Amino acid sequence: MGNRAVKVLNFGVVGSTSGSEKGPESKDARTRRFGVFELDLRAGELRRNGIKVKLQEQPFQVLAQLLETPGEVVTREDIRNRLWPADTFVDFDHSLNAAIKRLRDALGDSAENPIFVETVARRGYRFLAPVATTAANGNGGIAVALSTMDSSAAVLPVALPRHSRFWWIAAAVSAVVLVLVGVKLGLLLSSRPAPAVQPRVTRLTANPANDPVRSAGISRDGKYLVFSDETGLYLRQIDTSETHSLSLPPGFKAGSVSWFPDSVHMIAALWNSEQHSSLWEISALGGSPRLLSEEGNSPSVSPDGKSIAFITGKRMREQVWLMAADGSQPHKLVGDEGDFFGSVAWSPDSTRLVYTRGRFAYGFGVKGTIEFFDLRSQHVASLPNINTVHWLSSLNGPLTWADGHLIFTLTEPPPRQLDSNLWSIVIDPGGHAIGDPVRLTSDPGAVSRISASSDGKRVVYVKGVPQPDVYIARLQGHEIVGEPERLTLDDRQDLPFDWTPDNKSVIFISDRTGVFSIYRQAIDQTVPELLVGSKGPVTNPRLSPDGTQLLYLVDPSWYGPESGSSSSITLMRVALAGGAPQRVLQAEGITNQQCSRAPATLCLYSVIGSGGLTFFGYDPMNGSGGQVYQIKDDVPQLYNWSLSPDGNTLAIARGKQGDQDPQIHLVSLKTGAERVITVRGWPGLASLDWAADSKSLWAPSLADEENPLLNIDLQGNARPVWRPKKLNANWAIPSRDGKYLALHVSSNSANVWMLERP
Repeated sequence: MGNRAVKVLNFGVVGSTSGSEKGPESKDARTRRFGVFELDLRAGELRRNGIKVKLQEQPFQVLAQLLETPGEVVTREDIRNRLWPADTFVDFDHSLNAAIKRLRDALGDSAENPIFVETVARRGYRFLAPVATTAANGNGGIAVALSTMDSSAAVLPVALPRHSRFWWIAAAVSAVVLVLVGVKLGLLLSSRPAPAVQPRVTRLTANPANDPVRSAGISRDGKYLVFSDETGLYLRQIDTSETHSLSLPPGFKAGSVSWFPDSVHMIAALWNSEQHSSLWEISALGGSPRLLSEEGNSPSVSPDGKSIAFITGKRMREQVWLMAADGSQPHKLVGDEGDFFGSVAWSPDSTRLVYTRGRFAYGFGVKGTIEFFDLRSQHVASLPNINTVHWLSSLNGPLTWADGHLIFTLTEPPPRQLDSNLWSIVIDPGGHAIGDPVRLTSDPGAVSRISASSDGKRVVYVKGVPQPDVYIARLQGHEIVGEPERLTLDDRQDLPFDWTPDNKSVIFISDRTGVFSIYRQAIDQTVPELLVGSKGPVTNPRLSPDGTQLLYLVDPSWYGPESGSSSSITLMRVALAGGAPQRVLQAEGITNQQCSRAPATLCLYSVIGSGGLTFFGYDPMNGSGGQVYQIKDDVPQLYNWSLSPDGNTLAIARGKQGDQDPQIHLVSLKTGAERVITVRGWPGLASLDWAADSKSLWAPSLADEENPLLNIDLQGNARPVWRPKKLNANWAIPSRDGKYLALHVSSNSANVWMLERP
C-alpha cells in the first residue's frame, strides 16, 4: 500500500465481529460524520474537513442529540429534558432558539432552506442529512454505520451572477472556476416533489484541504476506484481500502479518468507544465502508459469498449470528438465557434452520447442544455426546459448514464448557491425522460465528477468546498513584502473590486446572505460593513474619480426563470458616506464599468452586443456619454479590460488562443493610437488590472494550481512577484496609494464519495 494508505479511510463492515464485537452503535462509538463535518463526542469538537469549528456547549449537545436519530423528529421537550432538567430555572424557549441559531451558523445552514437542521412546526427539530457513525474496531480500522434521511423536496436551480471579469477568467481556466464549482442545469420537468429515496453514502477518500482530489472514476464492475490528486494517480480496492499508486509519464499530472469494460484498463487525461492535455491508456496492473491522442480531455469509454468520446479545444471553441479504442479514426461529432462542453457520458447500449453544451447568449448570459447525440442517425436532441445559467463553470455539469438512469447535478438555491447535489431521472431507450427527477444527495459542497458501475448500483462522485476569498498583500514599489494574508473569514464568495479613498478598507462583493451585496472591510478588522444590500444581486462596485460615489451594476435577471434572457442592466450610484441609491443609466448587455482617479475624470462601461464589445464614456452624476472604442469579435465575452488610473490608456486582453503568447492591446484614449505588447514565456493571463502609478499591470498567469501573480511593464516584460501555495490568484486590485493589493484568491478541498443505490 505504501504511504498512500494514510490518505484513505479504512471503512470496516457494519456489524462485523472480527477483532471486536462492538458495532458502531456501541457505547464506544464516538464520531458522527455528515457531509464535510464530523462530531467528535469524546473530544467535544465539531470539525469541518478536519478543521475545528467553534461551537458552544449547548448547541453541541443539541447537535449530538439530533444525530442520534437522523430523519426523525426530536421534540423540544426531549431536548429540554436532556439539556435543562426540571430543577433548572431558565428561559427555555429563548435558550433553545439561541442554541439552534448558533448551531445553524456553525454548519452554514439556514432555517428557510435547511440542509441539516429542519424546524418541524410546533413539535421540534429533525436532522436531514445522512449520518455515518464510526468507532474503533479490533483491527485498528473504522467500522461505519450510515443512516439516511427522507429527501423529497424538489429544488429548482438558480442562476449565479457573473460579470465580464468572471467570464473571462472562467473562459480561460477551468481550474479557477472549479473553486466556484456548483453545477446548475435546470431540469425543470415537474413541479411535483421528487419521491423519497434512501441511498447509502460513504466517503472513500480523506484528502486534506491542501491536497484536493482532482478526479475519480469507479470501474464498471464496481470494485475499484481510481482517483487523482496533487501528488499522483491512485488505485483503490473499494471494499478493502487497499490503495497503491499508478505510474505516469515524467512531468505529467492526472486529470479526468474513464474505465474500459474489463475493469483493468482506463483512459486518463494527463497534462504537463504547459497545461497541454493528452489522452493515455493506463493499466491497473502496472506498466507504462500508452499515448492514444495528443489532444483531449474528459474522456469517456463506451460500455462496449470500442469507442472513446472526448472534448478538444479551448473554451468557447470546444468540440466533442470520437475515436476508436486504440486511438485511431479520430473525428469531430459536434461543436461550433462559441461552444463549450461539460462531461460526456454513454448510453448503456453504446449508441448515444449525452453531454452538457453551453453557448453565450445576448449580454453575458449563457444558454445551457443537456443534449443527446445518436451515433446511428447523427441526430442531436436536447432534454426540454433546461434553465439558462450564468456561470461558465455551471456548464461543466458532471453526469453519467447507467442502468436506464441519467444521473446529473443541480445547484441549490440561495443561500446554498455554492452547493450542488446529485439527481436522477429515468431515460427510455429512445433518449426521452420519463417521470420526475429524483434527488439522491443533499449534503454541502460542489460536485465536479460523477461515474457509475455498469449496473448503476454504485455511483462515485467528487465533491469539494470552494473558497473564494479576499487576501491583502503589502507592496514596496512593485514587489510584495511577506506573504499575503486572508482578510475575509467566512465560507462564502468574497470578490474585491476597489479600495476606499483613505486606503484603509477594501470594497468587495459577497453572497454571504444568499445574494451578492457590497461590503467594505478595514484591513485590520475581521468583520465587514454592509454598504449596499439588495433583493437582487449587485456587482462591480467601484468608486467615482473623486472617491465620493460608489458605482455598481444591478441585473435582476441573475436569479429567476428569466435568467440569461435579454435584460436591461442598471448602473447605480450611492454616496460612499451613505444615502439613497440613484440610477445613473440603463442599457442591455453591460458587462463592466470602471473609473479613473482624480485629477482624471473619465469613467467607462462596456456593452456586449452582436459581434462586438463597445466602450462608452459616462458621467457618474449625469449618465451616459458617447462611444469611445469598439472591438469587433464573434465572441466578445472573451475580453478583459482595465482603465488606467490616470485615465489615459485602456488595456485589453483576449482569452488565450491556441499556443500563442498572451497579448495586451494598449489603446490611448487621448490620441486613439494602439499598440500591442506580447507577454512571452507564460501560458496566458487570468485578468488585467493597472498598477496605481499607471506604469505597469497586475495579471495572474494561467495555471491549474499555484499560478504566479505577474507584474508586467508596458513593454511586455513580466516578473512573477508572488507564487501562491495550494491556492489560485485570480486578480489584484491596488490601493490608491499603491501600498497594498487586494487579491481575489481561491482555494478548494475535495474528496470522493460513493452512493449505493437500493
